[in-house]
Amino acid sequence: VNGIEIYNMKIDSKVTSRFAHNVITSRAVNRGQVSKEVFFDVELPKTAFITNFSMTIDGVTYPGTIKEKEAAKKQYEKAVSRGQTAGLVKASGRKTEKFTVSVNVKAASKVTFELTYEELLKRRFGKYEMFIKVKPKQLVKDFEIEVNIFEPQGITELEAEGTFITNELQNIIKKTVSEKKGCISFKPTLAQQRTCANCSQSALDGDLTVRYDVKRVTPDNLQIVNGYFVHFFAPTNLPKLPKNVIFVMDNSGSMSGKPIQQTKQALLKILDDIKEDDFFNFVLFNTDVSTWKETLVKATPENLDEARMFVRNIGVAGMTNLHGGLMKGIDILNAAHKGNLVPKRSASVIIMLTDGHPNQGVSDIQTIERDVKNAIDGRYPLYNLGFGDGVDYGFLEKMALENKGLARQIYPDSDAPLQLQGFYDEVANPMLTDVELNYPENEISDLTTNSFKHFYDGSEIVVAGRFVDSNQNHLTVDVRGEGANDALSYTTQQDAEQMAQAFQEQEYIFGEYIERLWAYLTIEQLLEKRIAATGEEKENLTAEALALSLKYKFVTPLTSMVVTKPEEDDSEDMIADKPTKGTDIMYLKNLLSKPGVCVVYAKLLLIVNLISIEPSFITKSCRQSTINLKLLYFKLIDGDPHFIISVPQKKDAICFNINENPGTVLNLINDPVTGITVNGELIGDKRANSDAKIQNSYFGKFGIANKHLDLKLTVTPEKITVQNGNEKTGFTWLDSVTLQQEGLTLIINRKKNLMLSMGSGASFVVVLHQVWKKHPLHQDFLGLYTLEEDKLSEQTHGLLGQFFHPIDFTILEVHPGSDPKKPDATMIVKNNELIVTRGWQKDYRMDPNHGIDIPCWFVHDNGAGLIDGVHTDYIVSSLF
Repeated sequence: VNGIEIYNMKIDSKVTSRFAHNVITSRAVNRGQVSKEVFFDVELPKTAFITNFSMTIDGVTYPGTIKEKEAAKKQYEKAVSRGQTAGLVKASGRKTEKFTVSVNVKAASKVTFELTYEELLKRRFGKYEMFIKVKPKQLVKDFEIEVNIFEPQGITELEAEGTFITNELQNIIKKTVSEKKGCISFKPTLAQQRTCANCSQSALDGDLTVRYDVKRVTPDNLQIVNGYFVHFFAPTNLPKLPKNVIFVMDNSGSMSGKPIQQTKQALLKILDDIKEDDFFNFVLFNTDVSTWKETLVKATPENLDEARMFVRNIGVAGMTNLHGGLMKGIDILNAAHKGNLVPKRSASVIIMLTDGHPNQGVSDIQTIERDVKNAIDGRYPLYNLGFGDGVDYGFLEKMALENKGLARQIYPDSDAPLQLQGFYDEVANPMLTDVELNYPENEISDLTTNSFKHFYDGSEIVVAGRFVDSNQNHLTVDVRGEGANDALSYTTQQDAEQMAQAFQEQEYIFGEYIERLWAYLTIEQLLEKRIAATGEEKENLTAEALALSLKYKFVTPLTSMVVTKPEEDDSEDMIADKPTKGTDIMYLKNLLSKPGVCVVYAKLLLIVNLISIEPSFITKSCRQSTINLKLLYFKLIDGDPHFIISVPQKKDAICFNINENPGTVLNLINDPVTGITVNGELIGDKRANSDAKIQNSYFGKFGIANKHLDLKLTVTPEKITVQNGNEKTGFTWLDSVTLQQEGLTLIINRKKNLMLSMGSGASFVVVLHQVWKKHPLHQDFLGLYTLEEDKLSEQTHGLLGQFFHPIDFTILEVHPGSDPKKPDATMIVKNNELIVTRGWQKDYRMDPNHGIDIPCWFVHDNGAGLIDGVHTDYIVSSLF
């Protein structure tokens, strides 16, 4: 492709006792006449940690080194100041993260990329699952995937399937299994890789999944190697425990359309699978809270029929009283146990599904977390399912982890019912409760989690630890749990000599694999505990996880890998970070990398409440200032000029569009006291869109002025001009600038955004949106975001400025609209009664390319009834 030929690609995986060590090697040559950029672009499982990366060019190797984020910061900032794309790892899809690196390679030169990552394979539905993304993007002369598995317990079944595997390719997958060894290999020829006989396109595009299980003669398996042990616990043939399950479901207005239909579809299937010994109930929450039954009821055929009818009739309306719904569910479960309405030997779970933020009843997140934790009191796990992209996933995850459960994101695709049902199936068959694996305290240090609320059929509990005496080669374990009929209690033993017999096939074993398995599991659990921790406890967990990440060279959310490029390559060193859910860390660090503006940017980022800022991202001089920041609310203009007005007391937003012709200048903010005005000029598409009733328009120019200081700033998608009296200074979006002069602070973040403050008034952020230059319709445009608008006077007005004063509204009669996904409602605002529509508008601060959906009530007809006067009152003759 483009003169670059990838002539060799190998994915080599070695799995020893569930711990996978994977190496991806790619070799390319520049067949062109001039130097070209060569990309290495692979996708890895989100559960994996990168451990090594190197590039070899003409026999010289350039390694990646793993450092603490803070230590990598200078190299990172240098890269950002040059405008380089510093982030190597980005979230990509449901299961994967994308690792991308590029380097300039001279004509006829070769480059070899090698990436290593490790993960502990989890057991689900009775099988370990290994996921490999296959996407070479071109035909590769020598392409191979090889997976070698060594399990001392012995392998019972081994299978491989690929989403891209045709009947012909199926025959190429070679599978061999001996007692303890298994191998999957896939080595298609160039002809077999083609989508058709004469095509140059590769058919290798999709997922390859390897699944296997091990022989289980006893309930558990203990392995001891070089001063470390791992204990796998997965008893079989136990009677199933009856379960008591409360489904707490969000049926607010935002669930209308597909989300509620898919949820109902999944619930009906789940009701088919509930066993007669189980007890269950439904709690619904919108503005109010309602229940199907007052108590838990047994899953008799009659009750199940009645439940199906109830589910089919669930409607949607109103706001999101999450606290009320969850507390009601917990109360019902607590009452059932207290009143002996459910079997003593049974497992209780709460499953909550929501698609939004709490905005009715108790809506303070910390209060909800505290109340839920106190009410559950460790008695049963809480599983939180976040439906779609609009949820505060961090909040759901923290609350679940605090209550011995977990959170799962449900993606709003056609298979959403299968995702919901699949999650339920994982927890549908509890076999044991209150499982404890106890080891001699005086012999073991640094033990991973060893007590578990539930053990589910088809899963596995894994505990690892380090011996105090590294020469110790024997271990006794005391296992306890509560089963369906009686308590489980036994002692198991293992010594290293027994292990030695199992480990005779040494070529399958890589390095200190049990020690690395222990480190991986420990870091994973420390990071999980850290989510729910605060203060000193969080600092200690962070320090411990960081020390292990550095020692074992794992790229985790606390470390970065610095990739040094050849000196003649004119781009800078690059940084690989582990993404966390909900934000692009590199973009976040980019915003915080400038001295003196960290507080403002921290406020900006906290606005949308999508992220928690890690202390390691913030320079010491800023830390104190950011600690006590509360969630702020926002006013913004972006895209086809839409206005989003946050209403803090409602934890909600109102939005509206202004539809005017290109060239129209609108007065956005006018404050006669501070002298600040902001006007914006509209632009349209390059040509009219014949399919659209209303043509798109955007802001293509902003004029921001402070007449008291005689300062004017003109911003277009091409340039930024500062006029101070008669002096003019010009910049382009290719510049990285920090300009401070009397009354003015201007920071240009190359090709992304600028931040401006004038005098003691509010601050503004202008975001640049660049589209493909050859796009037939769209052209580059701008967005405006305001910060600290409380610094403007009470006389502030304008299309946006009028909303800097408190505004209140009431929503009544939510009902289906013309779009099933967007219900209509009656809004009472400024003594006007308006028909509004629930929808989403894009906030582009966190993700300038795609934006983040902000739910809001959309006011039609150019904001009529919401804005003072009519929109034409705000048309002015020029930018200044």
